[in-house]
Amino acid sequence: MDHIRDTGMKILLVCPECPETFWSFKHALRIISRKALLPPLGLLTVAAMLPPSWRKKLVDLGVEPLRDEDIRWADYVFVSAMRIHKESVDKIVARCRRLGARIVAGGPLFTAGYEHAREIDHLVLDEAEITLPAFLKDLGEGHPQPVYTAHQRADLKDTPIPLWDLVNMKKYACMPIQHSRGCPFCCDFCDVTRLFGNRMRVKATDQILAELESLYVRGWRDSVFVVDDNFIGNKKELKEEVLPAMIGWMERRNHPFVLSTQASINLSDDEELMRLMVRAGFDTVFVGIETPDDRCLAECHKSQNRNRDLAASVRKMQSFGLQVQAGFILGFDSDTPSIFTSLAHFIQESGIVTAMVGLLNAPVGTKLYERLMKENRLIQRATGDNTDLSMNFVPRMSYEELIAGYRWVVRRIYSHQLFYERVIAFLKSYKPVQTGRFRRHSYDVWALLKSMWFLGIRSRGRIYYWKLLLWSLFRRPQLFSLAITLAVQGFHFRKVFAGC
Repeated sequence: MDHIRDTGMKILLVCPECPETFWSFKHALRIISRKALLPPLGLLTVAAMLPPSWRKKLVDLGVEPLRDEDIRWADYVFVSAMRIHKESVDKIVARCRRLGARIVAGGPLFTAGYEHAREIDHLVLDEAEITLPAFLKDLGEGHPQPVYTAHQRADLKDTPIPLWDLVNMKKYACMPIQHSRGCPFCCDFCDVTRLFGNRMRVKATDQILAELESLYVRGWRDSVFVVDDNFIGNKKELKEEVLPAMIGWMERRNHPFVLSTQASINLSDDEELMRLMVRAGFDTVFVGIETPDDRCLAECHKSQNRNRDLAASVRKMQSFGLQVQAGFILGFDSDTPSIFTSLAHFIQESGIVTAMVGLLNAPVGTKLYERLMKENRLIQRATGDNTDLSMNFVPRMSYEELIAGYRWVVRRIYSHQLFYERVIAFLKSYKPVQTGRFRRHSYDVWALLKSMWFLGIRSRGRIYYWKLLLWSLFRRPQLFSLAITLAVQGFHFRKVFAGC
């Protein structure tokens, strides 16, 4: 490593552009004057693992363009990507090859198998805490290998704080941190366990506090997304160590962040855990509900969702001060034509404002992929965007009937009237825990004015927008900002589903 430290190498880290998807929030970001939702946590973590003397530059294509002079400047171009980034990655790789740049690539897209991998100089796959040091060692000795893989899982206590200095935080709506990897469940359509395993691996409590502090000292005073695939995978450790420490830190720092994360629905069974999360600053949790049909839950081995009143679980989490966002899937073999009306009814009645309804796909390496391959039903690779009307297998229901039903569901739940009714129903029952001082940002006023223009004047649903504003202003004034936020998100969702 001493040799490569002395070289003063120049590294360009490139984050591919994310297409317009449900979670891109591109149309909502325009209103709040932000370029992207999140900076690339993986690349920033990799950057922190590189020798300190190396010169590093990040280009996030969601924020700024990639210039030829950036590529020519670099000794190596590092690219990390997920399946959703494939089209952008193809363009990045082509440009790098044309300009003679050497490429180092990793991330789920490449780990799962990328058809143009032969054009990549060095594939650093699986978890970078293990494979990147091996690559750097060989690079320093002058004989880097084409492929680096790992057969063991990383110890997250070796994971450094992301190199935040490479990003302009003002361009983003939220900052990401990670507490754990893995998931204790085995949903057959999910590739999380293939990538990270069933055993939960967690960072030390001091690491989490250090990462929060690193954002705080750089002036961040806004949303933080804990990117864990299942934050509550290790409840005991959370309740006894992590959350109490986070509560103490947040109190000492006067509650500078609002936190969100992802969790399984059994969070609703643990009242102590919900109280601790809310006290620590969490106000939103994304839950994979998938379907209200128990036959489909059994089919995909979603055991944690079975034998429970799903809507009651949602309402309980919301009553504890956690806004529930949820994912839903259409296209299970057990789905019948009645699923479309039952799903739309469930979403409306449960008060889930942000409902990500997608089509079932089978990522490479999942149990679903293996089953469909044996049944000779696979037709292509999954795109990573389950709202783009493409499926990578032949469904049991006719594709035409499935797509027609899918379009009906998303257009219905995001129609102006039903969406705004759902927002008001949620706000009526939502009981947030007020902690710390109320913070108002300068962009809040500008975002309000822009929302009035886009939603209150130009939109066909403007009457519902003004009803929401007036209702929240006079009935739940403490939730006025949240009401505007949800209205703006609805604007984005209608744009995304407009082509369905």
